[in-house]
Amino acid sequence: MQSFSAEEKNNDCWPNLIKSWTKLNTFFDFDKQKEELSRLKNGLEQKDLWQNPKEAKSLFAEIKNKEDELNFWEDLSQKIKDLTEEKEILTLMEKESQEDLTVNWQKWNQTVLALWKKVQEKETLLFFDQPFDQSEAFLTIKSGAGGLDAEDWAEMLLRMYLRFLEKNNFHVEMVEKSVGKEGGLKNVSLKISGSYPYGFLRGEHGIHRLVRLSPFNVAKSRETSFASVEVIPFIPEDALKIEEKDLKIETFRAGGPGGQHVNTTDSAVRITHLPTNLTASCQSERSQFQNKELALRILKAKIFKKQKEEKEQSVSSLRGEQRDVSFGSQIRSYVLHPYTLVKDHRSGYSVSNVNSVLDGEIEEFIKSYLRHTHL
Repeated sequence: MQSFSAEEKNNDCWPNLIKSWTKLNTFFDFDKQKEELSRLKNGLEQKDLWQNPKEAKSLFAEIKNKEDELNFWEDLSQKIKDLTEEKEILTLMEKESQEDLTVNWQKWNQTVLALWKKVQEKETLLFFDQPFDQSEAFLTIKSGAGGLDAEDWAEMLLRMYLRFLEKNNFHVEMVEKSVGKEGGLKNVSLKISGSYPYGFLRGEHGIHRLVRLSPFNVAKSRETSFASVEVIPFIPEDALKIEEKDLKIETFRAGGPGGQHVNTTDSAVRITHLPTNLTASCQSERSQFQNKELALRILKAKIFKKQKEEKEQSVSSLRGEQRDVSFGSQIRSYVLHPYTLVKDHRSGYSVSNVNSVLDGEIEEFIKSYLRHTHL
């Protein structure tokens, strides 16, 4: 009888798989997720659902994501149960039978390895321990220092994020978009829903720096451009109350300068919170009421985030900590010349394939940031 090596039988993948699965199973809370799916499906019974096609489409996308997630966990749970039983049978057969079990053990091990890789991908969920990680996210990109180069850089970032979001099955709605006079973007705002949108994107909040040979000047000199990315979670309606007297509400045409010809009526809305001077705009809907409602949700989220940051800064000052919040304090650099490198300045993670990153391959940067914050 040809024996199966102890090293192959006692592969670390199996205990690691069980350990990670136990943690993830507790975190995922299967029963709670089934209740959430039931709640979402009840929303399909609303009589006025199809009066707002975007809301209906978003709901269907959310239901599909939730169903896919539940199916994954059910399938994974069953496979682990089957592997456990198979391992027990193979162990007994090895003791009682003289037949060669090497091939069977190898097949079992290969299945464990494949499953372990899937579970490792899901372990990112363990990093989502912030209060609003499951919330919808509102992402804004604004061009900064660098003129036309910066506006072009903002558009490149928008393309990068849209490709990442599409590949990972997030639902995206463009809330506002303002283009530059000669192309590029002054600013753009996206509403993002799906599975843990804020959890995945919160680490993208900050200044993004681009270094390249400028395509916009004759000398083709090396230029540095900046763009800011703001990521805020959508908070529950009752999480923050705002006095009507503290709001300045303006309407304008979405098809005006910088608009995207969404409509030709004054349905776009801009709301300013006078005490903080924070603003929020929405021009994605044809109804002024709907635009006002969404702009108010965005504004509440901004105020909530600002209050949270001020509280954290107050605690930091008591501890004697100093934070550089200047515009040049970038979180990530994208260098296209004289060499190619994308580097996250918080986690230290870097890659030389800039083109793949700009094509939306930012998963490893997101994961490296999440790991860094949990060290």
